[in-house]
Amino acid sequence: MKKLLVGFLAVGSLVALAACGSGNDSSGDPAPGEKITLKFQSLAFQKTTVAASKKIVADWNAAHPDVQVEYVQGSWDSVHDQLVTQFQGSSAPDIIHDESADITGFANQGYLADLTPYLSQETKDAVPAGVWDTVKSGDGKIIAAPTLLQSYVVFGNSALLKQAGVSATGDSLTWDQLQADAKKLTTGGKFGLGWGLKSPTATVLNLGMNFDAAFFEGTGRDAKAKIGDAELEVPKRIHAMAYTDKSIDPTSLTQSGSDVLPGFFGGKYAMVVAGNYTAQQMVEQAPKGFQWEVLPPLKGTSEKQAANPQTLSVPAEGKHIKQSAEFIDFFMKAENLAAVGQGDWLIPTTQPARDAIQKATGGKNGWAQTLASGTEMTKAPFQSVENYPKWKDQIATPALQEFLANKTDLATLGQKLNDGWGQVNS
Repeated sequence: MKKLLVGFLAVGSLVALAACGSGNDSSGDPAPGEKITLKFQSLAFQKTTVAASKKIVADWNAAHPDVQVEYVQGSWDSVHDQLVTQFQGSSAPDIIHDESADITGFANQGYLADLTPYLSQETKDAVPAGVWDTVKSGDGKIIAAPTLLQSYVVFGNSALLKQAGVSATGDSLTWDQLQADAKKLTTGGKFGLGWGLKSPTATVLNLGMNFDAAFFEGTGRDAKAKIGDAELEVPKRIHAMAYTDKSIDPTSLTQSGSDVLPGFFGGKYAMVVAGNYTAQQMVEQAPKGFQWEVLPPLKGTSEKQAANPQTLSVPAEGKHIKQSAEFIDFFMKAENLAAVGQGDWLIPTTQPARDAIQKATGGKNGWAQTLASGTEMTKAPFQSVENYPKWKDQIATPALQEFLANKTDLATLGQKLNDGWGQVNS
């Protein structure tokens, strides 16, 4: 039995994958009268997305009486450890729902099938190359289909923005504009911005791409830390807003994204920065009559953000790889991706699905800006670094927390991020 990595790995150089060499009937169609049942382990948790996912399964089953899909409910909180056990016991579901940052560790061990021969050209053409890069092996094999993306956006209290004369128009919102608006909106004991950065690393590295920040050069274990002005730009700006302009509530920097929402609803914060999926929480939790909006995508030298899509993959030892991949291809159809994307308030990876959401919503309730925030998402350098998860947890997160708590200076932050890489990658 292969030894499975227990900690999930960032994207590295992936080994050749045993897609069809397991000896199982991975590509044959069912014999006449034979019925195949595929298990689809879904991690959808919003009621709207669970319903959309189950409808996709029902639609497939109605059209494929010989290849039925069974919906199995999984959880984001336990999926990694569950997959470790399932792969070790050769009991993984036929269709696996996860995310690219997690599945690459399993792919490195040869546990995921190559989907390249089975996905339609329509699906391959619909997903941008930069997103495909997050789910490809070193030799170009597709080890998963990318479905939905998360971006970071600015949410605004419409009444407070209007009262202060802050306009949210335009194709983008520069960081300088964000800082000026936050300062203008800070008055009467209320802050222009609340930002839940209890776990700051993913946000800082993602938005760092606005300023062409790389943080790493090279791939795998040979990667070297790259910490310069570009990599420190985002934490420097957040720190300045919190302690120089005093337009960010410092307390919010120690809270989670969900923790700052009551302050946003109560008028303590005129704006918050959070993952775009937070919009669904606002729909469900905002008090009656509260009006909010999504501001244009943040922009530094560009609007780039890192792509870490949700994924659908198939175990290499699966008995029905072809049929499982065909269901994934069905899931990737525009109307299906649009349904799950709209339910989770996430961005579909394909333009046809984004167009479908735009048409269904008319771009209202922030959908136009949310969809726009995903147009320049691509693979980030840190996604090719083998020990990134260890560096993130042991080095970057505590170092950024100290800096955002005003306990260290920018030079010390840079040194800790750089030197810490040598400690965890030795």
